Amino acid sequence: VYSQLTSDHPIDLCRYQVVNCFMGRAGLINSGGAAGKNDLQDATATAVINKRAGGCGLISGRKAFQKPMKDGVELLNTIQDVYLCEEIGVA
Repeated sequence: VYSQLTSDHPIDLCRYQVVNCFMGRAGLINSGGAAGKNDLQDATATAVINKRAGGCGLISGRKAFQKPMKDGVELLNTIQDVYLCEEIGVA
């Protein structure tokens, strides 16, 4: 699969996941991953990759909810902004 049907690029890998969601009929919602040092950047990048690959959402748990409210709200708003941004389209 990884050597013949897709490349190493994160959008291609995510697009392969979209294909496996019944060719996009079941929306792909990626996990935001574990909390860490660069959560805002990591979540934003994951949301952009997911959206550009044809996915439809990002799950954010610890990245947002184990932070001070101001930081968590900023992170969630940033993720929402990615999905609402018309300039970020399918690659």
